[in-house]
Amino acid sequence: MKIVLTLVMSNIISVVLADDHEIVRNGIKQMLESENTIKVIGEASNGKEAVDLVTLLQPDVLITDISMPVMTGIEAATELVQHKTRTKILMLSMFDREEYVLSAVRLGAHGYLLKDTDKAKFLKAINKVVNGEKYFSSEISNIIVNQYLNSVTTGDAPMSRESFQQQQPKTVMNDLYDITKREKQILTLVVNGQSNKVIAEELGISVRTIETHRLNIMKKLKVNNAADLVRIAIQNNLIIN
Repeated sequence: MKIVLTLVMSNIISVVLADDHEIVRNGIKQMLESENTIKVIGEASNGKEAVDLVTLLQPDVLITDISMPVMTGIEAATELVQHKTRTKILMLSMFDREEYVLSAVRLGAHGYLLKDTDKAKFLKAINKVVNGEKYFSSEISNIIVNQYLNSVTTGDAPMSRESFQQQQPKTVMNDLYDITKREKQILTLVVNGQSNKVIAEELGISVRTIETHRLNIMKKLKVNNAADLVRIAIQNNLIIN
């Protein structure tokens, strides 16, 4: 366990890194600290150390591997979430195994990245979670979307505080989100798992136009990833049946 006793300025994002491989921690640390806006203030080699460091240092973000000795990253994150830490939790793994991803999502992790993620996406993820948003790489979002769609199909989706909206007339929900007819067409195809290219071909418009529509839809639904887009669309009957 390493602690850097450095006064961190308010505009600097403070990070605790947890990974049982020192060489991996060093690589991530060098990458992050090449940016003047990020400072690694603590390093842990297992989940127990990660919990202790976060409790002590109260960093902005904990970046933690999942598979670690003594206490796994999932176990550490669960304990921290239960204690209502202010620290955002970004899970990091070599694997996109469904059980890992869904466990992280269920416990309340703010994001999930694969270790081969490039620097730009890594930094984007950190900034997103610090600002209170969720961030899941595209591979991870696909797993979440598929799981959600499966649970809806089988009738096993849990009820939420938003579930009452499902009972509202479709026209009411369309008016609430101000979804146009074209956006509804595109949203339906997105929920059905179609790529931008396929949607563009089916509707006879350009891929760039589809991308613009998707961006506008996400703004209207106030979501930042495909998983939340699909969830909101299904819950609020915003798709064409």
